[in-house]
Amino acid sequence: MNSQKDPTAAFRDLIGSPTKLRLFMLAKLPMAYLAGLRVTSLTQEQATVSIKYQYLNKNPFGSIYFACLSMAAELSTGVLCMMNTYQSDPAVSMLVVHMEADFTKKAAGTVAFTCEDGKPFQEAVAQTKATGEGVTVTVSSIGLDEKGEQVAIFRFIWSLKAKNKPLA
Repeated sequence: MNSQKDPTAAFRDLIGSPTKLRLFMLAKLPMAYLAGLRVTSLTQEQATVSIKYQYLNKNPFGSIYFACLSMAAELSTGVLCMMNTYQSDPAVSMLVVHMEADFTKKAAGTVAFTCEDGKPFQEAVAQTKATGEGVTVTVSSIGLDEKGEQVAIFRFIWSLKAKNKPLA
């Protein structure tokens, strides 16, 4: 029996620990830490990140600053990407190459961004590891307020590339 833990399960354990997640964000994503982002759900298929209106992420109009909403939306997609590249052999680099957004309602209170595109990330990682070629994947994240009303929708294009081409 293999005693080594599945990397995606190990990553979910890491993200599932509030202390480890806060330390990770403080070290690697300090603005996300300051803005108060929280990963509230993570499975193979979907991730949810919430942001609560507070002093450090507000704008002059009494709502959450759009850049902070962008961080929450990006993290909901990025955490799925990171989970699929975590401890990957060969290592896979990841980078956002495009983003667009539609804002549909004032963002006050708590907003939860959910990305349900885990499968495209799994497929893209497998493809770049098999070919050594760069792959792009387009994903979306929908932000809902506490009433369940859509606040914004973001679309991101991620570029993934295996760092070393596998030997044939």
